[in-house]
Amino acid sequence: MATGLKSLIESGTKLWLDSVDPELVRANRALGATGATSNPIIVADIIKSGQFDQALAKLVEGGLDDAEIAWQLTDMLVRQAQEVFLPAYESTNGDDGYVSFELDPLLEDPEQNLPHEERVRQYILLGKKWSAGHRNRMIKVPATPAGIDAAEELVASGVPLNITLIFSPRQYRLAREAVWRGAQRLSSLATFKAVYSVFVSRVDVYTAKQVPQLSPQVQGQVGIVLAKRIWLENVAFWADKKLPLRQEIVFASTGTKDPQEDPAKYVMAFAGSDIETNPPATNEAVEKSGRTLQRAVDQMPPQEVLDEIVRLVELAKLEETLVREGILKFAEPQKALLALIAARRAALRAALSRA
Repeated sequence: MATGLKSLIESGTKLWLDSVDPELVRANRALGATGATSNPIIVADIIKSGQFDQALAKLVEGGLDDAEIAWQLTDMLVRQAQEVFLPAYESTNGDDGYVSFELDPLLEDPEQNLPHEERVRQYILLGKKWSAGHRNRMIKVPATPAGIDAAEELVASGVPLNITLIFSPRQYRLAREAVWRGAQRLSSLATFKAVYSVFVSRVDVYTAKQVPQLSPQVQGQVGIVLAKRIWLENVAFWADKKLPLRQEIVFASTGTKDPQEDPAKYVMAFAGSDIETNPPATNEAVEKSGRTLQRAVDQMPPQEVLDEIVRLVELAKLEETLVREGILKFAEPQKALLALIAARRAALRAALSRA
């Protein structure tokens, strides 16, 4: 009987990696991963490792500014991962094998305070730019008002989308409706592909702080319940559309935040369908566990648990808080990435001056 990640995949889950680090991409591909996602934290960690100092030096010599260098390095890393996962894309006729490219998180930065219309315009412009010429690249757009308003035009332009930063059924519905409107403007639905990334563990961090009155039986289950409800709704919506490619949920933020919890908690809960994008450490823990994972995505907790969540968890407040925090968690790492590149630029110049 299969164990670890092999059993997860055999249960029906597509395994994606929450990293585009070349070494981790190759290692996880060997374990069965068929896709990946990127973000500024991942890119910054790779730059800190020093393994791309040579590429960074060439970009500096080319006269690019810090932001341009950040995006060129991100593009390079995502391209490399795309090559690794291209066979999965080709063998599934475009239903798997994608690498997600995150658009500029600073579009939502409160300090920049861009007008809504400008954010929408930039999402569309950048989405088309970074998608052009790539078969197995998905563009990540957040489920913010501007991101959702950009989704229709991006999909209508043939851009595969990963709608991210979803915490609530309301966000999912708005995003799905925008995506479907865009899809209906396409001349053909043959290559139409969109996924919806539902963040799970952050919900449970929120309820631990903001809804402490939840019973021990319920605390730590809210993220799972919300994600499963969205998954069920997604399955039902697309069931009669008869599309060539699956429009799927990505179960994201699947690394446990509490060191006392089973690191495979969320991975086990969603086994059996759609996509899990897991941090490298989570995949490693699942692989080493030796346990056999079985389908659980359509299994809900007892009714009393569901009733307590409805009674005590205010979804509007949860969504507002987590989206606001999520915007900062996207923007701050991008600023840190730009600062890191500036520091590397200064170090390279200092080294050259000494040479």
